Amino acid sequence: MAPVTRSLSPIGFGAFKIGRNQGTKYQRPYDLPDDPTVEALLNGVLDLGINYIDTAPAYGLSEERIGLAISHRRSEFILSTKVGESFDDGVSSYDFSERAVRQSVERSLRRLRTDVLDTVFIHAGRDDLRIVRHTDAAPTLMSLRDAGLIRAIGLSGYTVEGFRAAMSWADALMLEYHSDDTTLEPIVAEAASRSLTVVVKKGLASGRLPPVDAIAFILKNPGVASLVVGSLSLHHMRENLRIARQVPGRERPR
Repeated sequence: MAPVTRSLSPIGFGAFKIGRNQGTKYQRPYDLPDDPTVEALLNGVLDLGINYIDTAPAYGLSEERIGLAISHRRSEFILSTKVGESFDDGVSSYDFSERAVRQSVERSLRRLRTDVLDTVFIHAGRDDLRIVRHTDAAPTLMSLRDAGLIRAIGLSGYTVEGFRAAMSWADALMLEYHSDDTTLEPIVAEAASRSLTVVVKKGLASGRLPPVDAIAFILKNPGVASLVVGSLSLHHMRENLRIARQVPGRERPR
């Protein structure tokens, strides 16, 4: 994944909130923004110098809105999405079969209006070890990577065992890590020793931790490439990036 991640901004934009407001883990409810607001937000994020955007089919309208708003600026950002979970009519469904994974990637390419996906993660839950070992998701993503539709592949999961099982084929890992939960800190170190890219999700504990402390804690770990933060406020994203750039070694995109 080195050609993709060498220039990752320390803060990435998590695109959940632009596409979905049902069944969330955020403390406060929110309304979905309209299309002009999303367009202004996403273009503003890129203008700030944030060059990493993360989405997923499970994020409702997110992929389509990214494609509509900023596909014309595709060369300016690194894009990751996921396979295995989808969200339709207010309900999540899960399918890690070869057919489902291939169809998911094809849909993502269309929705995002791009010819190639920079990174695709398996969108796993607490049963990530089972998904890695006993479904078609990983070998199918490897095949799609070989075919050139995906540049890098990985696991978005939760357990030490799941991530260790994925390290033999993954280019990147997306994991939860913050000051209130350092369970996966050994995985960050192990991944770094293997030259795998580590992206942190839920680093603010879904809004429960103050950004000024949480961002610094995460980005002081040299094994972390980027922290994905979801927000509907360009002001908050600007402030998050300012905090990140105060961490030694994070002044510029990596």
